[in-house]
Amino acid sequence: MTSAGLTAKRGGPLRGRVRAPGDKSISHRALIFGALATGTTQIEGLLEGDDVLRTAQAMRAFGATVTHLGPGAWRVEGKGGFAEPDDVVDCGNAGTGVRLIMGAAAGFPISATFTGDASLRGRPMNRVMKPLKDMGATFAGRSGGRLPLTLQGGSLKRIDYRLPEPSAQVKSAVLLAGLHAQGGAGVIEPEATRDHTERMLRAFGATIHVEDRDGERHIDLPGGQTLTGTRIIVPGDPSSAAFPLVAALITPGSEVTVEGVLLNSLRTGLFTTLQEMGADLTISNLRDAGGEQVGDVTARHSAMRGVDVPPERAPSMIDEYPILAVAAAFADGPTHMRGIGEMRVKESDRIALMAAGLSACGIGVEEEPEGLIVVGAARGNHPAAGGASVVTKGDHRIAMSHLVMGLASDDAVSVDEPGMIATSFPGFVEMMRGLGGELA
Repeated sequence: MTSAGLTAKRGGPLRGRVRAPGDKSISHRALIFGALATGTTQIEGLLEGDDVLRTAQAMRAFGATVTHLGPGAWRVEGKGGFAEPDDVVDCGNAGTGVRLIMGAAAGFPISATFTGDASLRGRPMNRVMKPLKDMGATFAGRSGGRLPLTLQGGSLKRIDYRLPEPSAQVKSAVLLAGLHAQGGAGVIEPEATRDHTERMLRAFGATIHVEDRDGERHIDLPGGQTLTGTRIIVPGDPSSAAFPLVAALITPGSEVTVEGVLLNSLRTGLFTTLQEMGADLTISNLRDAGGEQVGDVTARHSAMRGVDVPPERAPSMIDEYPILAVAAAFADGPTHMRGIGEMRVKESDRIALMAAGLSACGIGVEEEPEGLIVVGAARGNHPAAGGASVVTKGDHRIAMSHLVMGLASDDAVSVDEPGMIATSFPGFVEMMRGLGGELA
């Protein structure tokens, strides 16, 4: 994969069994929690994409000993807290990484300056800065709450923070800061978001109370707690598994199984939506792994129909809307995706880029301020048109989604910056080729 571009074209059916790379959300957390803890944390199945490797390097900067033992195998020796870094902490493209690390660092009397690549420097940090400021942290940085930013932490006090919009990153930052705040921290979620932080806090020995009350989720983390190193097995990332699975659904004659996929109910909105569209998607070998549900997911080529995706499902699949839009392009009739304004402040404006890419490929699409409507025109096995060179603005999910589209389209689809795929899915091209996909 180079910056010269990558092209996917239609070939034969996709077949095989593969394993998705480790879940990115859990990988970031495993490294950060291990660095905050006292003692040794052993991690298996860590995603070794650029974003997570940046977090590993950041944990070294904050004083932890982080050792790569082999493929997916890492050891973190935590000192029970963060030391002041000697230099600027560069988080690359990792939005999850920088926001969670800010929350963790805010609990200590240290100063730390954060930066990232051009994409991350353009993403607002105000949402995570506001509650951390309310707890007592201070920030100095560019206008609009953009990186580079310098955080001064320590002497935090408890906050009970109602999330103004669903964000697991903001929730997690508040809880991590609460570990070293007087009185701990509380978060109130009008809509439940992914709960990996709560589950992992328990795995590291913390006490955390979660209660659904009056239609909201109330999370309470008592103060004065310490974390103890543990063993973490990282399950396969459902956001990454989505690409080979959707590729199988839209490519005639295909059957693909992705093994060991995280099936946390707050992360499976895409699978639910695809099944509502008529996808032949089945789950087998369901089991528990470190407090998380995992299983094997099989997708077979399917005739799908357009659906209205409930807006309240967005938090459970916010990263999967680009690949859902591709599935919708091969469905019969319109698919309405609403309540997804969050997509505009991801690595790129994903609503605008998906609308532009699909339109260039001859797909009927309508962009809304907080939504996207994709009008599929599938009849039998007739594929979508394709035939475009798509601008990705360096967004890995935009690139992978359009490459999946090219595998089933009349005409080839190219993307301009495939190198960014390595941020979340380093083996994507090799996996898709191994299943029979034509990418060059």
